[in-house]
Amino acid sequence: MRLLSLAALAAATALAASPAFAQDREGWPSSLTIGTASQGGTYFIYGTGLGGLITEELGINASGEVTGGPVQNATLVETGDHQIGLVTMGPAYEAWVGESELAPGLEHKNLRALFPMYQTPFQAVALTSSGISNVADLDGKRVSVGPAGGTAATYWPRFFEIVGVSPDVSYSGANDAVSQVKDGLIDAFAFAAGVPIAAFAQIAAENEVNIFSFTEEQRGQILQARPELAAFDVPAGTYQGFDEPALTIALWNFAVTHADLPESLAYEITKLVMENTERMVQIHATAAETVPANVDKNTFLPYHPGAVRYFDEIGVEIPAELRG
Repeated sequence: MRLLSLAALAAATALAASPAFAQDREGWPSSLTIGTASQGGTYFIYGTGLGGLITEELGINASGEVTGGPVQNATLVETGDHQIGLVTMGPAYEAWVGESELAPGLEHKNLRALFPMYQTPFQAVALTSSGISNVADLDGKRVSVGPAGGTAATYWPRFFEIVGVSPDVSYSGANDAVSQVKDGLIDAFAFAAGVPIAAFAQIAAENEVNIFSFTEEQRGQILQARPELAAFDVPAGTYQGFDEPALTIALWNFAVTHADLPESLAYEITKLVMENTERMVQIHATAAETVPANVDKNTFLPYHPGAVRYFDEIGVEIPAELRG
């Protein structure tokens, strides 16, 4: 009789639990696409790793997709083609107010923030034999600025104008660009990604290179002209053979989604990422900054209600104007 009672209790418990489980997942898509950037960049590594974590822990097939980067990712999320996008907050703000280079005039008002990722510093690399060791040396040189539509492609031409240099700009993915540098097809590759940038680490390990960014004067000029940016020092030892910190500037990155993503799914994704810092750091070292304390680095984009619910639960304040 006791065994029968236990079996009946277990069956009753399962029956009671199943509707709640179904309700929690109501409206969830069968799969998720995460917009990243080019192979060899931090977004691709971070986004594909995030997809694997979501697949493993939430039981929904999630995968990273190669894109042109944040500018394109914002529009792909706005139009519903992608469910999650990785964006830097400069391009995200321009998309939000209808000034996206990809979709000018379209205010991306369906974008919602999920969680902070990390800072994206701007750096450039050139073979030592080129004699290029400073942004000023790029005047008249052949320089790739990453894939069209990416953060680097958006901001480096602006930086060149501010500091008064005029390189011959081209566009390509990170892996392609470092190959072009090694083969002498271009003189330098100016990029933006969480450090260490995989493509930079690879070329530094195989070739004599200069990895550089800005002088203190250049950085001051850029920060005065572009207030959405912040000063950033690349730590010493980030790349093989570079034992001094490097002065540069950075933008914050956030994961964003569409306002129509089910609240329960947005909640579970935010909770999963925020409570698995160690797993995220295994994906990429930059995820050390993927923590709740950095939610305040977003000052304009409303958070998804599912993300708000999670941050409310752990006592992290979301301003009233950002409770989307």
